[in-house]
Amino acid sequence: MFSSLRAIFLATAMVAFGSLPAVSSDVILTIDGKIAGGEAVDLTREQLEALGSSTIVATTPWHTSPIAFEGVPLRVLLKKFGATGDALAVVALNRYRSEMPVADIEKYDVLLALKQDGAYMRVSDKGPLFIVYPFDADAALDNEVYHARSAWQVRSITVQ
Repeated sequence: MFSSLRAIFLATAMVAFGSLPAVSSDVILTIDGKIAGGEAVDLTREQLEALGSSTIVATTPWHTSPIAFEGVPLRVLLKKFGATGDALAVVALNRYRSEMPVADIEKYDVLLALKQDGAYMRVSDKGPLFIVYPFDADAALDNEVYHARSAWQVRSITVQ
């Protein structure tokens, strides 16, 4: 009798919980501030990838040769969440904080990179998320202002 009750309970639980969306990875980004609904949104790598991707091939101040960075264009991320602010405050895992004007995102098509040369970025190598400007496409980007805005190990973005 105990095994019959246990089987019924397990079957009921499977039906009830089977309808919940599966979470296949950890939250790697929180976006908040001036976004639609006003509530912070936590995103997994899979959810970010579902927004679509783009690639920037660039030599950064931290790399000696061109790297192919792949990820979500920041303009797509901001549009998806109804961002209405003029600036972004970006905070990294190590609490580094940078600010960037939203105008940069449209002007330069800035990328929130998840991959470097086809592989997911590790925390030990600027991952899991890295803000990448197309440094090779515009010489005006090769200065400390844009280097400072190119945060790596990004954990949160607040729309201001």
